[in-house]
Amino acid sequence: MSYGVKLIVGLIGTAFLCVFIGGLSQSISSGFAGFYGGLPFMIIAIVVCGAAIYDFWDECVRKK
Repeated sequence: MSYGVKLIVGLIGTAFLCVFIGGLSQSISSGFAGFYGGLPFMIIAIVVCGAAIYDFWDECVRKK
C-alpha cells in the first residue's frame, strides 16, 4: 500500500475508534453509573485511545 493511502486510511480508522470509545465513555459517565462509577472505564478508554494513536504513528507516520 502506498504511503498516502496508508496515512489517510489509518487516520480515519483511528479517529473513528477514538470518537466511538470517547462517546461510549461519556455515555457511561453521564448515565446510570455517574462520574465516579464511569471513572475506571474512562481511564481505560484514555489508555486504549493513546495506544491506538501510538500504533497509528508507528505504522503509518514514522518512516522505517
